[in-house]
Amino acid sequence: MAVLDTSEKLYHINLSKADIRGAEYAILPGDPGRVEKIAAFFDDARPLACNREYNSYIGTLNGHKVLCVSTGIGGPSAAICVEELYQLGVRTFIRVGTCGGMQMDVLAGDNIVVTGAIRMEGTSKEYLPIEFPAIADLDVTVALRDSAARMGMRYHTGVVQCKDSFYGQHSPHRMPVSYELENKWQAWIRGGCLGSEMETAALFTVCSTLGARAGAVMLCVWNQERVDAGLENDTRHDTESAIRIAVEAIKQLTDKE
Repeated sequence: MAVLDTSEKLYHINLSKADIRGAEYAILPGDPGRVEKIAAFFDDARPLACNREYNSYIGTLNGHKVLCVSTGIGGPSAAICVEELYQLGVRTFIRVGTCGGMQMDVLAGDNIVVTGAIRMEGTSKEYLPIEFPAIADLDVTVALRDSAARMGMRYHTGVVQCKDSFYGQHSPHRMPVSYELENKWQAWIRGGCLGSEMETAALFTVCSTLGARAGAVMLCVWNQERVDAGLENDTRHDTESAIRIAVEAIKQLTDKE
């Protein structure tokens, strides 16, 4: 359903232009339960709507209106969220999410500032041919990297892999296409891929299509390659460091406006 009259609430996110009050920045976590935690870093934060997987808050940073809207899991719902927020006037999107580490030096609790994403998912293919890269906006990425460095966070910059099947990653051996999943996984590692997640390829590709800016920062929850190698491996779920990086990046970007 396409809703062109944005004085009315859009079908999925249940927001209108009046609700977002001219906000041009949005932080996008996957988990609806993470929205309130992110909004706590805003000034004058208040809830807007909660419909399906889309939980939304609005507040200000540096005097600029900023949204936080959850996307749910996977590329299809993330693409819908970006499309509808763009219709309302949002032009800069920063994903704050979680991932599994793929390189031995990517430890649980580290952050990954994403420069590009492997499009091993389906949503982005309905926007652009597979030869078109899913890449982040340079200014947003630099702001994320500089924010992480300035706050003394442990971080990496580079490529992540995006897939549609969580269990295809974690139980590839039981899938009839295991030969493809396992071989490509090793190829991504050999190419230097830092982590695996589910939304960033769609985010970057949709924003390229729309002419919007996008960036992403991921918390590494754990690293299955370290487990397989018998190395020490913690599990971390606290995304506060990634949230702080995204918030400071928006402040840095708005300082230049």
